[in-house]
Amino acid sequence: MKKVKLFLGILSVLGILFATACQDLDNTNDQQGNLVIKLTDAPFPIDMIEAATVNITKVEVRKVTDGEEDGYPYITVLGESKDFNLLDLRDGITADLVDTVIEAGDYDLIRVHVDQAGLVVIGKEPYKLKVPSGPQTGIKIFMEPELHVAGGLTTDVLLDFNLEKSFILKGNLDSPAGIKGFNFKPVIRAVNNTTDGTVEGMVTNSDTALENAYVLMEQVVGLDTFEISSASADEEGYYAMPEILAGFYNLSATLAGFDTVTFEGVEVVEGNLTVQNFILTKL
Repeated sequence: MKKVKLFLGILSVLGILFATACQDLDNTNDQQGNLVIKLTDAPFPIDMIEAATVNITKVEVRKVTDGEEDGYPYITVLGESKDFNLLDLRDGITADLVDTVIEAGDYDLIRVHVDQAGLVVIGKEPYKLKVPSGPQTGIKIFMEPELHVAGGLTTDVLLDFNLEKSFILKGNLDSPAGIKGFNFKPVIRAVNNTTDGTVEGMVTNSDTALENAYVLMEQVVGLDTFEISSASADEEGYYAMPEILAGFYNLSATLAGFDTVTFEGVEVVEGNLTVQNFILTKL
């Protein structure tokens, strides 16, 4: 099983981000991972709206299997009711929706069950909106490409909820009759920003930071070895290599007067953080 986190953010954008951290990357498919799903809001002209609320009662994910589509298992990652005001989740602000353990593998669909939705218009009574099939069948969000959850890692998901297209005005603001109500037809877009990963860690001699230690990342292709990236540890022994394509790499750390330590087959997962620490010994 793997750990899963789900974050919720509301209004114009419901997106999904994945981030992972691990120290032992061997046999990751047999380990547990962490999935995080976040919800946020994109800019939207809502000067007249005081609150836009949704009540989410359940969230499920579907794992890709070798069976028929009807046989794809749904895994419940949220089974309790949570209320969100989408207006609180704008301009990059997110809210935690799910943080749970989930089985390693690929997932192609997230299903969000919304029980209630409402709008509060400034100077008017709140509008309670019907959710078409929301509590029963849920809102299906297909993942393209599929979400990959690796063992020992945390996967962050951000969902983008389009407020403008989800809350549809009935009536005309410019007419004497004004607002007659709203229809709720949720539009949720899944954005998978998981093309690169990051490697970081500490280089130490026991508990002492080794400043200026040189960390080299190489990739072996057939009989050839290619340098991919390098970094120098700072005064606290910390190094980082961002924007690394997913794959398997050899990592080595060296410093004059110390031995060289190498780790082979370190996995970098798309959109995730890989932590690889080094402990060097004096010669």
